[in-house]
Amino acid sequence: QVQLVESGGGLVQAGGSLRLSCAGTGRGFSRTVMGWFRQAPGKEREFVAVISWTWKGEDTIYADSVKGRFTISKDKAENTVYLQMNSLKPEDTAVYYCAASPRRGTTDSDDYDYWGQGTQITVSS
Repeated sequence: QVQLVESGGGLVQAGGSLRLSCAGTGRGFSRTVMGWFRQAPGKEREFVAVISWTWKGEDTIYADSVKGRFTISKDKAENTVYLQMNSLKPEDTAVYYCAASPRRGTTDSDDYDYWGQGTQITVSS
C-alpha cells in the first residue's frame, strides 16, 4: 500500500525557517511528480510547489506567494521530497500536505492521487 509520510511541521516565529519532508513508501510507488499544498483555517486548499523529474533533470513550479522563500527538492535515492521554507510569515500558517501525481508539472490538486496526512505549520508574529 502506497503511503506518503510527512514530517517537520511545528511552531516558528515570523522570519524563521522550517523544512518539511515527505517520504513515499509502499510497493509500486513510482510517481515522478510530487507537490506540496496547504490549507489554512476557513480557506480552500492551495498549491504551494511541485517538482517533476526525469533522467534529464528536474523542473519546479512555485506559487507566487512563496516564490523566493520556499524551495522544493527531491532525494531520488530515498524517494523523499523536501520543502525548505525560509522567511516564514504568519500568513503561511496552514496544514501542509504532500501529494504525488502522474501528471508532470501540474498545480491542480485534482491531478494528485496520493496524499499525505498533513502537518501543521504555525507562524507566530
